[in-house]
Amino acid sequence: MTTSDTPSRHRLKLPIALACIAAALLAIGIVPRLAASAALTKQVDAQREPTVEVVAPRRAPTSQELLLPGSVTPYADASIYARTSGYIRHWYTDIGAKVKAGQTLADIETPELDAQLKQARADEAAAQANYDYAASTAKRWQTMLQTQSVSQQDAETKTSDMQAKRAALEAAQANVARLSELVSYEKVTAPFDGVVTARNVDVGALVTAGGSPGLAGNPGELFHIEQTDKLRIFVNVPQDDAAYVTPGTQVYLTTQQYPGRQFSATVARSAGAIDPVSRTLRVEIDVDNGDNALMPGAYAQVHLALQTTHPELELPVSALLFRPDGVTVAMVGSDNKVRLGRVTIGRDFGTFVEIATGVSGGERVIDNPGDAIVDGEAVRVAATPAPASAQAQAPAPAPAPAGKQG
Repeated sequence: MTTSDTPSRHRLKLPIALACIAAALLAIGIVPRLAASAALTKQVDAQREPTVEVVAPRRAPTSQELLLPGSVTPYADASIYARTSGYIRHWYTDIGAKVKAGQTLADIETPELDAQLKQARADEAAAQANYDYAASTAKRWQTMLQTQSVSQQDAETKTSDMQAKRAALEAAQANVARLSELVSYEKVTAPFDGVVTARNVDVGALVTAGGSPGLAGNPGELFHIEQTDKLRIFVNVPQDDAAYVTPGTQVYLTTQQYPGRQFSATVARSAGAIDPVSRTLRVEIDVDNGDNALMPGAYAQVHLALQTTHPELELPVSALLFRPDGVTVAMVGSDNKVRLGRVTIGRDFGTFVEIATGVSGGERVIDNPGDAIVDGEAVRVAATPAPASAQAQAPAPAPAPAGKQG
């Protein structure tokens, strides 16, 4: 190799090195841009056809538990007032005492009324004597009239006098009956079997007939009695559920005093009309309380088992779109395009709702659709469908077992 070949080689390597450096710099700048462009293209494609999960409408459960607050009230509730004025001679029952129908609660002493009754009986006896005499006289005059011993006018006068004496006797008898009835009210009695919840009198207290029922503090009330062996619970059923609550609907009660205990009850009757103010149906529920576990005035939770013979389809709440024109669901057609349809909501199961109208079964309904989804939009359906049945998540609530009756 000659000395002249060395500079030629150096001049040849320099352009090659520069070309390699330029290629490396070009690759470092272009490759990330190409990768970013590919990712952007993929993202645009994904946004153009978003992936969605679909659910299929399932048959809703036939039973639904409706939980409502209720107030326990006695089956019968009475304020006992005096029907005659006088002084309390003696009282026999205090609060908490169990009484039977007709049992004496207190005696009222009425000396003036007793005297009036004696006078009325004396007036009755006098009226009876006057009537007997007038009747015998009229009879004799009628006999003499047959022999023309007396005039027709005199005989009719005696007969009229007898009729007047009979009317006076009947008035006296009515007065005696009235006063006797008032005297019978000297004994204050219980109107039904129950428990005395209030006693507002003591020996020597002056009581007046009638009192003033309905005023604050019930002035004049002697006793208060409540029937507690059977209780009433009143609940207000929302209008949407009113049609499912009928006499015979299974129901049970729970209270905070007895955790885990269920008191079996029955729907006795309903108002049969919706309250226009609260839009609810007033329902009465009766429960046996033979062991006196429940107390009137207590708070209870009422569990109603609402039954339907023709349940509709159900969908998760997450599948609903609340649009200005109504509740809507987004369905995927056979061409993988969105079709929006309006639906009507029936029963509410919490995380699931019954669809009264709008779906017929077999549709692919999008779960958790975006608010911006539109009709005709192309989508991709995920491979794994989301669960779509309230029955698959939790069984329908069962009524109270008979063995746990209160």
